[in-house]
Amino acid sequence: MTRVVLLGAPPGPIGSPPPGGQPVSPADITLASLPGAPSVYGRLLGQLASLDPEPTTIARPADAPAFRQCVSAAGRGSVVESRDVAGDLRALADAVEDSTDNLLILPAQSLVHDELIYQIDKAKRHALALVLREERPEDAPEEPPIEEAEPEIGRKTLEGLPQRTRAGRGRVISVGTAYHAVTRPNAALLGPLHLHQRHAAVLAEAARELAGMAHLFGPEDDVVELLVLGLVRRGVRVAVRGRRDLFYRRIHTQREAEEALAEMAGINEDRARLDNAVKGADGFFTTFFVSTYSRFIARWAARRGLTPNQVTLISIFLGLLSAGAFATGTRWGAIAGAVLIYFAFVFDCVDGQVARYARKFGVLGAWLDATFDRFKEYAVFVGLAVGATVSGQFGDGEGIWTLALVALGLQSVKHLLDFSFGAANRRRAPVPLPTLELTAADDRPLREALEERRASRDSGVRNLLKLWTKAGKFRPVHWARKMIVFPIGERFAAIAITAAFFDPRVTFLTLVIWGGVATIYTLTGRILRSLA
Repeated sequence: MTRVVLLGAPPGPIGSPPPGGQPVSPADITLASLPGAPSVYGRLLGQLASLDPEPTTIARPADAPAFRQCVSAAGRGSVVESRDVAGDLRALADAVEDSTDNLLILPAQSLVHDELIYQIDKAKRHALALVLREERPEDAPEEPPIEEAEPEIGRKTLEGLPQRTRAGRGRVISVGTAYHAVTRPNAALLGPLHLHQRHAAVLAEAARELAGMAHLFGPEDDVVELLVLGLVRRGVRVAVRGRRDLFYRRIHTQREAEEALAEMAGINEDRARLDNAVKGADGFFTTFFVSTYSRFIARWAARRGLTPNQVTLISIFLGLLSAGAFATGTRWGAIAGAVLIYFAFVFDCVDGQVARYARKFGVLGAWLDATFDRFKEYAVFVGLAVGATVSGQFGDGEGIWTLALVALGLQSVKHLLDFSFGAANRRRAPVPLPTLELTAADDRPLREALEERRASRDSGVRNLLKLWTKAGKFRPVHWARKMIVFPIGERFAAIAITAAFFDPRVTFLTLVIWGGVATIYTLTGRILRSLA
C-alpha cells in the first residue's frame, strides 16, 4: 500500500496566466475525449485507487465542494480544507507523519499516464521527484564553473513552473523559492513526489517548520517544491527522473486539458510499458539477441492470461529437454540441445517481462525463477557430461566430469559472491548528506558542505572506481564490462554455440576459463568497493 496525498491548490503563475484564463478546480475540468468524460481529478482518483483506497485531498474552501462531489461519486477518499500554503503544509504533515506506508504526493491537477504512476510508485529510492530539466542549446556559450556562480532567485519557467531546482548526479542538489536562492538552477519540479516511509516523520517536521515561514514565500511557490526543499536540507537523498517516454502535465484550464489530451494521444503508453518490462541492466547477448523480440512474446502471453510462473515452467521444461538432448551424445542431439537451451533462456527472460508488463509479482515466482535458473544450468552440465561419456569420445569421461564440476563450482562461488556482497551492501548505512537550516537564505553553505564531503571521501581506490565508472560511458567498454562478468545470457550462449559447433570439452573449457576470469573480476571489484 501507498499513502496518497493530493494537493488541490495550484501555485500562482510566475509569469503570464496559463492558456485559457485563470486556473479552475481540476474537479471542474472535463476530459471530454476520454471514455465517460471524467474530470481531471476524477480520473486521477480512479488511477490511484489501487494504491490507496482512501487518498487525502487538501483543497481551498471554495473548491472543496467540487472535490467532495468527486470523492463521493468515487466512493473513496477525504477532503481537508486549507486556506493558504501554511495550512496546506500543516494538513499534509498531519496526514503523513504517522504513516507506515510509503508516500505519494502529487498535485490534484495531474494528467498522467498510468504507467508513469506505476514507475514512480515502485521506486526503491529514499525519495524520488519527477523533474523537467532545462535544455541548453548546443551553441550556447560555455558557463563558468559552478564554484564561481552566485545563488539566485530563479525567474525562468519550464512549462509554467519555476526553474528553481539544481539537479545533478541523479538527485536534487538544492531547491529555491521566492526566499531561498539556489545556485544555477537547471530544472523544475513537475509535481509527483514519492517518499519512503522511514522519512515520513522528517517530511512532517520540515512541513511544519516551512508553514511557519510561509510569509516569506511567493504565490508561485509550490507545496511540492517546498517539501523537496525541506527534505534536501534535512539530508534526505531525493533522486530525480524525467517523464522519458510517458506523459505528465498539470492542467489548470479546460483549454490546457484539450491541448494536453491531444499531446497525450500521440504517445504510445502500451509501447512504453512494454519497453519498461525489459530490464535495463541486461547483458550484451540478452539485449541484442533476446530482448529485441522477447518483449512481444511477453505481451502476447500476458494478453492471453499466461502467468509468469507458467512461463517459468515452460523455460524449465525446455531446459530439461536440452539436457536430455545433450545426454544422447550425438551431433544432432548437441544441435537440438543448443537450440533448446537458447529458447529455454528466451522464456526465462519472458517470465520476468510478463511479470513486469502484467504487474504480476509474487514470492513464489521470484523463488522459482532464481532457483530453477541454476537448476536448468546445472542439469545441462550433467547432460553434456553424460553425452560425452556415452559417445566414448573422451575415454571413460572422467576428465569431462572433472571439468563439469569445476565449471559448476566456479558458478556457485560467483553467485555466492554476488549474493553475499549484495546482502552486506544493503546493511551498510549510506554516507549521510550535509544538512542546512531552512532559514538559510541561499544554498552556499550546502554547496560548501558537499564539496568538503566529496574531498573527505577521496581516496586512491575511490578515484580508481570513478575512472572505471566513467570509462563505462564508452559503449565498447560498457558492453565489455557487461560480458566479462559472464551473466546467464552469455553462459547459455557459450554453451549453445560451443556444444553445437564443437564438443563438450570445448564447452566446459569455455565455461571454466571465462567463469574463472569472471570470478576474479567480480571478487576484485567487490573488494575494491568494500574498501572505497
